[in-house]
Amino acid sequence: MSKWQRLWGPVVAAFALVLLDPDLARAEPAVPVPPNGLLTDKGEGTLSAADRDFVTKVRLAGLWEIPAGEMAQRKSDSPRIRSIGKSISAQHVALDELTRTAARKLKIKLPDKPNADQQKWLAEMRDAEFEEFDQIYIDRLRAAHGKIFPAIASIRAGTRNDTVRRLAQQANQFVMTHLTLLESSNIVDYRALPTVPAPNATSAAPAAAARPAQPPAPVSNTPVILAALGGGLAAGALLTRQLLKGTRRGYRPRYYNG
Repeated sequence: MSKWQRLWGPVVAAFALVLLDPDLARAEPAVPVPPNGLLTDKGEGTLSAADRDFVTKVRLAGLWEIPAGEMAQRKSDSPRIRSIGKSISAQHVALDELTRTAARKLKIKLPDKPNADQQKWLAEMRDAEFEEFDQIYIDRLRAAHGKIFPAIASIRAGTRNDTVRRLAQQANQFVMTHLTLLESSNIVDYRALPTVPAPNATSAAPAAAARPAQPPAPVSNTPVILAALGGGLAAGALLTRQLLKGTRRGYRPRYYNG
């Protein structure tokens, strides 16, 4: 009996760990998973308009991506697309539960249906079949995840509220997984994605400041030399003028031997 206890003990502990943090089961070797359990979740800290908007957008994402994933499982002929749709839909169910829990704590009223753009995308998918459906499904979801990805990073970095901070970290882990799943279809039209803006002057400033200081330019001596030459010519002209004047008067300088 003790032998079986020794064998099953680690198995049960590992299973419990996965239940507490499912992301550990999906982590690649040597890739750290952010430990969500270290973040507080008390609803403490100032709640900004951006925080409220973020929680609402995470809710909206689930409201259209869950039915889109269900359509992918029914309408696609591709086993890969069906698998992607199943995974993303199921993961959004879990993320939606986290979002609604946070919203209740923060007293944020959430929408109960997709917005106008999301309803239009769902209508496109309903009207499409086979490969056309696959392309619309992958491109619409890939574009949507690309838009919310930087918004999540901004909230995670700057929110003052601990519940929003934790939700942002959890949402970021979901979105990173979904981006990878969608791109694994190998049909993402990357040319249609928004172009990354060029670095602005503010972001380039630290690089410029890091460059070593250039030595000061050598001071030119040309003006000094020209001034000295000018002064010498003027003195020479004055002396010549005095000598000529003295010669006309019969004057001979003391050093003249003629």
